[in-house]
Amino acid sequence: MNYNNLGEMFLSVATKKGSKKYIFFENDVYTYSEAKNLILKYANALKKQGLKKGDRVGVLLENSPEFIFAIFAIFVNGAVAVPINTFLKKDEISYILSNCEAKFLISSDVFYDEIKDLNVKSLQNKFSFGSQKLPDLKKFAEGESADFTIPEMNLDDIAILIYTSGTTGNPKGAMLTHKNLLSNCDACNVAFKIKKNDRFLLFLPMFHSYAFTTCIMLPTFTGCSIIILKSVMELKKKSFKKVLLFKRPTFFLGVPQVYTALSKAKLPNWFIKFLYPVRIHVSGGAPLPEEILKEFVGKFKRPILEGYGLSEASPVVSVNREEEQRPYSVGPALPGVEVKVVDDNEVELPVGEVGELIVKGPNVMKGYWNMPEATNMTVKNGWLFTGDMAKLDEDGFIYIVDRKKDLIIVKGINLYPREIEELIYTYEGVEAAAVIGIPDKASGEVPVAYILPKEGAKLDAGKIKEYLKEHLANYKIPKHIYIVNELPLTATGKVLKRKLKEQVLGDAVK
Repeated sequence: MNYNNLGEMFLSVATKKGSKKYIFFENDVYTYSEAKNLILKYANALKKQGLKKGDRVGVLLENSPEFIFAIFAIFVNGAVAVPINTFLKKDEISYILSNCEAKFLISSDVFYDEIKDLNVKSLQNKFSFGSQKLPDLKKFAEGESADFTIPEMNLDDIAILIYTSGTTGNPKGAMLTHKNLLSNCDACNVAFKIKKNDRFLLFLPMFHSYAFTTCIMLPTFTGCSIIILKSVMELKKKSFKKVLLFKRPTFFLGVPQVYTALSKAKLPNWFIKFLYPVRIHVSGGAPLPEEILKEFVGKFKRPILEGYGLSEASPVVSVNREEEQRPYSVGPALPGVEVKVVDDNEVELPVGEVGELIVKGPNVMKGYWNMPEATNMTVKNGWLFTGDMAKLDEDGFIYIVDRKKDLIIVKGINLYPREIEELIYTYEGVEAAAVIGIPDKASGEVPVAYILPKEGAKLDAGKIKEYLKEHLANYKIPKHIYIVNELPLTATGKVLKRKLKEQVLGDAVK
């Protein structure tokens, strides 16, 4: 690895790669040299505005080259980047900026209404790129030099705070160090067998830990190219075919819903056979239903490598490999990462038994920002307790069964909602499904299913229940099945079960 920090990593790679194309965005192309030049000018501008080592800087930007420029300008200053979910509203943004005591916010006019009146005591200034309404960082940087001396940094210094939605209360800031992110890039490079000419397609939200590490840090670390799309919606446009034809992405990192959409995309067989450029598809962010995997592989004749991670692990923990994939598995742990499955007493369980997955390695976060109690409950003796129920096979392949907190106990019997959800996905016309437990006097808890139909599909709850009865034990059959118009989803398409429970049960789950 041989880097002391992410700023040094970027400058080293950019110096070596020089004229190589680094970022593609709409009609713009930036070489590594051009990006380096801009980033150092922005770094100098921020330094003159008072940015110091260790200061926190909020980054509220849509998918764009400017997001990358801002992040590395922060890193070379030795400051801490705080990417903010672009779907958040004013109060939520204020909470994050206040919690981390952010000194600056780098945003854009798109979010002006949400940020113009922020009440954050620590915030000294807000900046933008080419702004009409905010101080313009581009103008500050115009006359700046591209010479910059990086302050001394330690690998264990915090590089980034990723605010996780969590299952209770306000979001927590996972402190990821330079070592955490560099080690995760190093291990992913080995696991994915990245080639020097790979081009990464980036359409997931850049603020999300999955996209941040695998679609920004990883291609930069390996000296590859990044093709940025404004959002996942670009995949549905006719222009996406031009992206495939002329920009030639080879590495595609998505979430299950994206692979559903691609399975339906109107791409003729001859195009897929002769012109489709992607060599590796990876799925993360949410469990990949088997039905989606089958549909996609049937159409594209290429595998999807399912992986697993969480923000607190920088985020990648495991992934299937090209040379060996196992159905229902999220693969073995990355090189240098250890995993175990333990019971409620934190005793390691034998192969094949279900318990909580715990993770140890250089990718495990330093802790939660200003939350020592939450940190001590989550990281014990270097082991990260994921809250995910899993089992391991004899070769160390991981099988995620469900979230520990999503476990439903029916008359003393453990029921894992994912098993029911997987079956519901095989029913024709289902777009998304979530099964939650609700209190029941007779059984303690009973499962209830909420199903979102595909566009144009008409679903009958009674028929779905009959279908489930053919395949599941009686205690696993949802007591009620509701066909709904929408489900609360995260940025990566995972159903927010806690939010769903709150909608269903109100204050009882708070």
